[in-house]
Order: sequence, then C-alpha cells, then structure tokens
Amino acid sequence: MNDPQLAGPAPASAATRRRLLGLTGALSLTALWPHGARAQAAWPSKPVRFVVPFAPGGSSEIVARSVAAELSRTLGQNVFVENKPGAAGNIAMAEVARSDDQHTLILGHIGTLAVNPYIFDKLPYDANKDFKPVSLLAKVPSLYVVHPDVPAKNLRELIAYAQGKPGKLSYGSAGNGSAGHLAFEYLKMTANIFMLHVPYRGTGPMLTDLMAGRLDASAIGAAAVLPFIKAGKLRCIATGSSARLPQLPEVPTVAEQGFPGFEMTQWYGLLAPANLSAANLAKLSGETIKAVKAPAAMERLKGDAAEAIGDTPEQFAKFIAGEQARWKKVITRANIKPD
Repeated sequence: MNDPQLAGPAPASAATRRRLLGLTGALSLTALWPHGARAQAAWPSKPVRFVVPFAPGGSSEIVARSVAAELSRTLGQNVFVENKPGAAGNIAMAEVARSDDQHTLILGHIGTLAVNPYIFDKLPYDANKDFKPVSLLAKVPSLYVVHPDVPAKNLRELIAYAQGKPGKLSYGSAGNGSAGHLAFEYLKMTANIFMLHVPYRGTGPMLTDLMAGRLDASAIGAAAVLPFIKAGKLRCIATGSSARLPQLPEVPTVAEQGFPGFEMTQWYGLLAPANLSAANLAKLSGETIKAVKAPAAMERLKGDAAEAIGDTPEQFAKFIAGEQARWKKVITRANIKPD
C-alpha cells in the first residue's frame, strides 16, 4: 500500500498555504473591481455624446463637429454630435446637467453660460455648479450683415439709414439672449440706433428668412455666414473682430468705423456634468487640447474665421467668470428678457 502512484499529494507546508490564501484573497478583490480603478482607467468605454444646445446650421455646430472629429481619434471612441435646441439652450443644458453616465458632454456658449443666468428669473440648471469646464474651444467673430436690398454699404450708412427709419428696420437672431442678439444690442447701444429684434429658434431658420428678405440685418458668427457673403446673398458691412479678417480684407471692423475699442466675438467651450470624476476630467481635458490644436481641426476652424483656443479647465473657468461679469452689465442696461 506504499505505492507512490496510489498515494495522495503531500501535505502543503504552512508557508505554501499562506501564499495560496494570499493569492485567493487578491483574486477575490480583483473580482470586485468592475466599477473601480479598472473601469475608470478604460474611460471612455463607449461612444461619447456631444450635445449642441442649438439648431443645426450655426457656428456652434461647425465648432463642435470640427473638434469632435479629432476628439474621436484622440479618445479612441466615437464622439458624435447631437443638436438639441430649445429655450435658449436651457433644455439641453438641464438634461446634460442631470446626466450620470460619464459619457455625455455639452458645448458651452456665451448665451448659456454668461447670458441666461441674468435674463431668466429661474433656470433649470446652475451654470457654475452643475458643470465642470473642460476647455475653451474657439472664438468666432460676429459679422454684421444686411440683405443686399438694404441700401447700406458700410456700418456708417446702416446707422444713418436706421436713424432715418426708427423702428422700421428689423434684425434677426438665433433667439433672445443668443450671441447674435447680444452682438446687435451691443451695437445699438454703442451707435444709438433702434431696430426691431426678431428672435428665431436657431441660426439656420433665421438665415433662411434673412436671405429671403424678410429681415434687414443680423449679427452672425463668421463660420456660419461666410459662404453666403462670398456668394453675394448677404453683404457684410462690419466685423466685430479687433482686426480685419483675412477672408474679408475689404470689410472694416466696427472699431475702424468710428467706435474705438468695440469688439464682439462668440465663444464656445466644452463642458462636462459636475459628476465627472477628476481622473476622467484630467484625461478629457488633455485629449481635448490635443484635438483642438490638431492641424486638421485648426485648419478647419481657421477656414471658418474661428480662432482655435484649447486651454485648461482652470483657464476656462476664469474666462467664464470674466464674461459673466461683462455681459451682466450689458443685459441690465439693454433690459434683455427671455422669450
């Protein structure tokens, strides 16, 4: 009965038993980590939804799609843009603020971050508490345009024409509190003219009516309106930039036409819900800066007269605070109210 082939395994030593118990414990702990460090390290683990809180056809969509294309490559997951307009961007902002899937982002904008907090008595989101700034993506100069039938070749002529017809000329915007609304109200205050404001639900439908002659003028982000200016469907009478645009070298700035220091640009940045983890925010910020400064994205933005930025969360947060202080004064003076 001492045949070694029939005998069972030799008893394990105490040291061996301790090593086996330690290994078993480690494996047990690893099995409990699916939503811990391993999952976080793999972020993003599915396609990322990038919400644009405005209708298609405006500068916001152009900036978002330019960055999303590169961000898909740098993050290793598809980043798809979804337009969700309504209520001056409030509907989309409120929805994303409540998102908890760690894969939903939103395009921050001068309207939703620096205007809406001061024109609405109550917002369904808190611009400063419900989101984490990720990066300022781009700045887009506002272009002041008129329908070709308007007998004004420059800003001075438009001012004279409007002063001769007080209240009879109209300008359109993407909605109350939109960047275009602010840009034209800023001009009205500076030039002391009065024109009727006609708000729309997005830049796209407003442009349709402007080119059809149902509106006289508008202030629109360069990226959205340059093709129509070059095609002769609209006439640009001034740019809100600090210097003339390479795409429109013959068009003087507002400042050049008698209003020194005047500057009006729209801006767009990336925001995440406040519950995005610090690790994921750090990764997203780094990859966003790479995406914005990628040659393809910079070339696309430059072609649409947009200035690519790409800064840190801290820098973007400071920029938002400065814009809120600036536009609060304009809104109060112009008495801008929601629809």
